[in-house]
Amino acid sequence: MPVTSLSRILSYWAEQQPKRFAIHHEGHEVTWRDLDLRTNRLARAYAACGVKTDDFVTIALPNGIEFFEACFATWKLGATPQPVSARLPKAERDQIVELAQPALVVGVEDGEYAPTPSVPSGFEPDPALDDCELVEQTASSLKAMTSGGSTGRPKLIVSKAPAVWDTDQDYLEIRNQGSMLIPGPLYHNGPFLWAMIALFKGASVAVTTRFDAEKTLALIDSLKLETAYMVPTMMRRIWALPREIRDQYDLSSLNALWHLAAPCPPWLKEAFIEWLGADVIWELYGGTEGQGSTTIQGTEWLTHRGSVGRPVETCEMKIVGETGVTLPPGDIGEVFIRPLAGPSTTYYYLGAEARSIDGGWESLGDMGWMDEQGYLYLTDRRSDMIIVGGANIYPAEVEAALDAFPGVRSSAVIGLPDDDMGARLHAIVDVPGGNLDEPALMTHLRDRLVIYKVPRSLEVVAEPLRDDAGKTRRSALRAARL
Repeated sequence: MPVTSLSRILSYWAEQQPKRFAIHHEGHEVTWRDLDLRTNRLARAYAACGVKTDDFVTIALPNGIEFFEACFATWKLGATPQPVSARLPKAERDQIVELAQPALVVGVEDGEYAPTPSVPSGFEPDPALDDCELVEQTASSLKAMTSGGSTGRPKLIVSKAPAVWDTDQDYLEIRNQGSMLIPGPLYHNGPFLWAMIALFKGASVAVTTRFDAEKTLALIDSLKLETAYMVPTMMRRIWALPREIRDQYDLSSLNALWHLAAPCPPWLKEAFIEWLGADVIWELYGGTEGQGSTTIQGTEWLTHRGSVGRPVETCEMKIVGETGVTLPPGDIGEVFIRPLAGPSTTYYYLGAEARSIDGGWESLGDMGWMDEQGYLYLTDRRSDMIIVGGANIYPAEVEAALDAFPGVRSSAVIGLPDDDMGARLHAIVDVPGGNLDEPALMTHLRDRLVIYKVPRSLEVVAEPLRDDAGKTRRSALRAARL
């Protein structure tokens, strides 16, 4: 049965591979059969709390087996998982719960959102509850992910895809009954989707609590993992390991390493292509909204250096200028996307409005350009643009040059007030140990950037500026310095 409700997907695979591990987390494993039975019982406990078809269940759990169990128990009731960070400040979580109006909150103490029921982290259902199969129910929405958005107020991005999966569908180079590595936070859309799709395809998933460069390589080696999800921050930390450490692990099992969620410096991508092979390295660009995406394999990237690929067959893209005119190849503007199935067919927002123009074209807020062959090249986020003396500067370009300097782990470029120019570029550079040859760095930047894009001030820190999902919050960094 290729098209399968997610309320039945675990039992489908448990029948074929009952004793194989479904999820591996920090040395602990759960088999397909046990995962199926445990989530049957957990679903009945959630039902006793009042969860019904098409309800939201807010899941505030860290990476681990318990997170997956909560999601599948939710799907088994025909409800929709709504993940949030387990470390989210209460005030921010309160806003999301108010917006989502979930039937249940998982991962907080009972009574915190009364009368909405809650269950804490580590919750175990009553062992007297039955673990046999439940009545099949299918949520009309696969997932409801959280995004802070440019306003700082949370919004929910609710998928219009129903909670079903075609087990015969080729997707993301994941082999049916293969294996997947997820070192990123599961409350983010990328790690969530890659992990869940792997499980939908009967693949075993290895997930880590937090990213550790060497442990990641050791995990690929020991479990012979075939597919991996990463963000450029993770790749950079792996590449910063001494070569003798990288080379002691066997990564030959990898057939696809996907990177996404943030721009990847070309030098870093080339390093991974030379190390693992061009056919192994894949990149995807797209948003949680799912209007469309681009993909590109390393072999193709080598002939279109810097590109994130061409639009997939389910969407179309164009570049739009400030006056609303569609721009020709080579001109930089805002990237707009439209699903071929029509506007508003992939998602809806709770707490926000889509940024769209005539004809149902929507923007994710990214700037870029397309070449004559339709390959997309990103420059930066529209909201991150800094205007210095009338010149538009996109921080990502400057950060890419900073990150290419030896010893720099990550960087962030922000605009600070300037009476003369309106704003001045300020670079925050993460250098472990804090030892930075600033004159050499400035020479390095002047060799790579036009003079007005070279930061006027520099600040050295010793903590990462991007999180495990590859995100940096420039607005928060700027506010702290103001």
